[in-house]
Amino acid sequence: MSRRWSHGNRVRLLENGDEFFPRVCEAIAQAQREVLLETFLLFDDAVGKALHAALTEAARRGVRVQVTVDGYGSPDLSREFTDSLVAAGVRLHVFDPCPKVFGVRLKLFRRMHRKIIVIDAKHAFVGGINFSVEHLASSGPRAKQDYAVEIEGPAVQEIHAFARAVLDHEVTEGASGARSRPHRLGWRRTRYTTTAVGEAQVLFLVRDNVAHRADIERHYRAVIRAARREVVIANAYFVPGYRLLREIRNAARRGVQVSLIVQASPDQAIAIRAARTLYGYLARAGVRIYEYDKRAFHGKVALTDDRWATVGSSNLDPLSLALNLEANVFIRDRAFNASLRENLGRVMRDECSAIDVNEAARNASASPVFRLVLFYFLRRFHDWAELMPRHEPRMAIVTPSHRSRQS
Repeated sequence: MSRRWSHGNRVRLLENGDEFFPRVCEAIAQAQREVLLETFLLFDDAVGKALHAALTEAARRGVRVQVTVDGYGSPDLSREFTDSLVAAGVRLHVFDPCPKVFGVRLKLFRRMHRKIIVIDAKHAFVGGINFSVEHLASSGPRAKQDYAVEIEGPAVQEIHAFARAVLDHEVTEGASGARSRPHRLGWRRTRYTTTAVGEAQVLFLVRDNVAHRADIERHYRAVIRAARREVVIANAYFVPGYRLLREIRNAARRGVQVSLIVQASPDQAIAIRAARTLYGYLARAGVRIYEYDKRAFHGKVALTDDRWATVGSSNLDPLSLALNLEANVFIRDRAFNASLRENLGRVMRDECSAIDVNEAARNASASPVFRLVLFYFLRRFHDWAELMPRHEPRMAIVTPSHRSRQS
């Protein structure tokens, strides 16, 4: 895992699509040379159409625009949507396109779950927000609570280099015997020069299926182990590996105030059942548990003490920690930490239900067999992930005359 923290950055917290989408479209409108965009979900809805318009306008004025979507997450973009992007000059990639077999999509695992945007190697956006109207508050009960960050400064060089390397096939992900040709992080640093613009230190980490299988989780564990006063974790899907779960419990046992926010009604019922099975284990150590029940919660953020924070695409569950391709930024900055703490404090106070310790214990003991199976699974899922299908992901390029061709 790289230990190269980038100094001299400015980082801004963006809450939900209401803040994220306008800022992204504004930055694309100001692009002069290049736009690189990766997203798990891109829909042909009002948000997708607004992004489409910004990208096509940039491409038509000569900006080099490259967009990558996941073949599983974004399978239903219309021919009109994709053809008009490509006709404007956008280079549209599909990560691991997976046609349906008898109406069923295969290759469910090892998805490209990252959400990264880099503009002119000067501005970067990283987080958990997809391009969908469900990330707008106006969507009502369907709206998702989520976060991203906008980054300016030297850290953008690292993110830009990674995004370029993926497109240039300098990083081969998921294939048996695959290699990461560039050293250390798996990609070469861009040659652009960026001066310091702020006080934030930023570390950009990815999870892949080759050289960086556990970088994000290891950093979580190290920071929680070092926490002295406070840990706040807000994550949509909370079924972490046993070692990370143990670090959270141990932090609470040594007197750190640990707060956990999870969603009350995830789209997969098994997710909340599994999370609730862990409540007793954590609550008995002193962890404060909150269920977000205002609407859907999609965030993947955390903070410790008064300086460290993270925002990204990685859930704390087996898919994100052992299978999917993820990206998080880790931030050392008192001002950013204070901004995120204020936000999460409001969420816990106004939009969550606090879980009573006794209720947590009852949830934990409701199904002893399920609990034993779950804890055994949490101890072993990284090993079992290695046994999952390791097909070699393909990057396809969409063309106007054909649905796609392999890159």
